[in-house]
Amino acid sequence: MAIVRTYRLDEKNVLQFREAWFQQFEDDEVGQFVINHGVVGHMSETSDVQNVDNDRADQLFAGFMEACAEQGYEEIKDEDQSWIIVQYALKSASGTERDQYLEKKAKEALTGHLAWRGLGTVESSDFGTRKLNIRVLSPAPKLAVPAIKTCIREAKLDFTKLSIGVAPYVDLSKLKMAHPMPPKPMTVD
Repeated sequence: MAIVRTYRLDEKNVLQFREAWFQQFEDDEVGQFVINHGVVGHMSETSDVQNVDNDRADQLFAGFMEACAEQGYEEIKDEDQSWIIVQYALKSASGTERDQYLEKKAKEALTGHLAWRGLGTVESSDFGTRKLNIRVLSPAPKLAVPAIKTCIREAKLDFTKLSIGVAPYVDLSKLKMAHPMPPKPMTVD
């Protein structure tokens, strides 16, 4: 499934997003072309075109990109975004089966919650020493951090062991804790 994400600042300096993707289901020759858009940090609106083949999807992507360019939407380079590290303290050095379940559930919850609000994408996860790290790439970290806290609470995942840090894309060593307060040193090791 290919996806294109674009952003722009409107005349009121509010960050907006538009994204499009083509999704085919297994053994189907046709799929659906989906456009999702809205104000970053708020639930988006979605429209789709059904029964689209690959050639038509290419045409729709081209039209989508042309319309985005005309209205000032652009893809944001990774370097212009921030890393958000969603971190859980673990009871053991390498994690348990329960921690692997937590990793799976947290990634699922965050992926949907952030994507439908234009707040970023879950890029990866790993187990450090006594911690689980989930890496989120976000164009709007100041909006994404409170959304992550809301998502974790709504998904009824362990909020007491949660820490969230933000770092520039180019230098993860500059990771600064954004939750809980007051901030403490934070690493992904």
